[in-house]
Amino acid sequence: MREVQDPAAAEPEPPRRRFEDLPPAAQRALLEAEARRAEIDARQTAMEAEVAGRGGLEPTRYDDWEIKGLTVDF
Repeated sequence: MREVQDPAAAEPEPPRRRFEDLPPAAQRALLEAEARRAEIDARQTAMEAEVAGRGGLEPTRYDDWEIKGLTVDF
């Protein structure tokens, strides 16, 4: 029997660009995104624990509702 191979798995990953090699605008965007994620994480850890909640991360941590990867703005 012949094995079916995934063509994407056979291709090597393209080399990743180093941060220093990115244009200044891309560097700023990455730094801003990192700062936003850090702010969101800090807000999440500062929240009171929910009593008898659903568990997991707060679904409104990005200022919209998210469960299982689906997001709805409100």
